[in-house]
Amino acid sequence: MTGFPALRTRRLMLRPVVPEDADAMVGVLADPLLYTFTGGSPPDLDQLRARYRRLAGGLSPDGAERWLNWIVRLDGTPIGVVQATVRTAAGEADVAWEIGTAWQGHGYASEAAIGLVEWLIGDGVRAVGAYVNPEHVASQRVAARAGLTPTDETVDGEQRWVRTAS
Repeated sequence: MTGFPALRTRRLMLRPVVPEDADAMVGVLADPLLYTFTGGSPPDLDQLRARYRRLAGGLSPDGAERWLNWIVRLDGTPIGVVQATVRTAAGEADVAWEIGTAWQGHGYASEAAIGLVEWLIGDGVRAVGAYVNPEHVASQRVAARAGLTPTDETVDGEQRWVRTAS
């Protein structure tokens, strides 16, 4: 794996998260509807700042995983996040995406997820996975557009989708 760059797609810029992003992102993540399928509730500003401080380091506490998190921006405006947990030794990554409700339905999650998955595979990851709630049709579509296919594996009620590098 190489560095942790900003990523560009046709319409979006994905920039590595920094703690200061919390100020803009707290509003993007404030809608309780975002947590319908994943559980939880919107973070407050202090919680989000603390989370982004942890994530900005790019490594799990034991150093076994790379925690790569990007703020998804449209014309400079933060609209969501994408993330990858990379197990470098295994050549595997799990990804996730979250676009604020005000920007959903325009293909931004798919575009960001495709950009992330392509970058990971280009950077040497051999298998990219995502856990998707089987009732969350929109996330299933995002996973499929990013080239992931459903497997028989489920964890905590979520189905694992996987793309293997060719």
